[in-house]
Amino acid sequence: MSDDLFSETELNLREIRNAVIACSCQYLDGYLQENRKAGRERVERFVSNRAPRYRPILGRIDEAKLNVDPDISDKDLDLLLHKQLSEIEGSLLAEGHEVMNFGKNESPAQYQSRLEKYLAKADDIKKSDLANYVFHRKVILDILEKAIQRGDDGKYAKEELIHELIMPMRKTSNEIHLDSCNLWLVDERLAFHDFLASDKPLSAIPITNCGEAKEPDILVLNIFDEPILVAEGKRMPPATLTVVEIKRPMRNDAGQGEEKDPIEQALGYLQRIRDGKAQTASGRQIPKSEEIPGFCYVICDLTPSMEHRCKIHDLTRTSDGLGYFGYKKGFNAYIEVISFDGVIKSANERNRAFFDKLGLPTN
Repeated sequence: MSDDLFSETELNLREIRNAVIACSCQYLDGYLQENRKAGRERVERFVSNRAPRYRPILGRIDEAKLNVDPDISDKDLDLLLHKQLSEIEGSLLAEGHEVMNFGKNESPAQYQSRLEKYLAKADDIKKSDLANYVFHRKVILDILEKAIQRGDDGKYAKEELIHELIMPMRKTSNEIHLDSCNLWLVDERLAFHDFLASDKPLSAIPITNCGEAKEPDILVLNIFDEPILVAEGKRMPPATLTVVEIKRPMRNDAGQGEEKDPIEQALGYLQRIRDGKAQTASGRQIPKSEEIPGFCYVICDLTPSMEHRCKIHDLTRTSDGLGYFGYKKGFNAYIEVISFDGVIKSANERNRAFFDKLGLPTN
């Protein structure tokens, strides 16, 4: 071979490699198309069934970056998509610093077009965040539904497991982020509170002024800016107290007295706090604290003994048969006893529109 065969041509390794790849792709085009199709189907299945949060941003990811191995693991695929989401969020942040600056040589129409593109991308990111939040709710409901089933050992989960699922134990709202709680399982309104304590002794809760060691499962204080007018010339104290008691699935030993009756237990906590002259978390006295309205939730299965206690307290059965409710005038407290099946059914119904939007099953 002549030494000067390529004397008049300047080739480098990159050009040779690109030419070889191009020829190889052309030769293997049929196989590559089939593999790309299988890879894209793998992405679609994963997003639909496991990670709907990525759905809004799929259209913003370069097609070449979605050419994945059809046998890729869920973990690796999640990492890949999360990386793409992070890159889009990074570019959005960079654009955000410039989007409000009108370019020197930019016409109003060009600026409007640039602003619309930025807002469209921001909207997709927000949809992704919302999808992730909704999917989290579905996962929590699935875990709760599994937790209340009888285990392989013939036993049911302890109440601590369900308590932790709703609200971390031995914590207050000053110690944890709201995202760590799933208070929406009981009542969406519990997310809006001034102070919340979970499985803390009454003596250690700053709002109670009570020296007892009894521990409500969940205690919530709400403070209003203005008292609510309930009758002419009469105003309700600018606060409410909520007590949530959680019992072990299928527990069937409810009886008379606070140690046996979760309804009496919740009312007892409520009365002790009133008697102690409830105050705000910052130490401010609550006017007419002895009259603070109470809301008591008992989360448990409606076993025969529990149903008997509901009837003793003259509570009304709900139309779906999954709970009881009523008002105890002597305690100025609304009471709701909700079965675990009722909690799951109600939460699914409240979130059904969101689950349907993401294609998540709710049966």
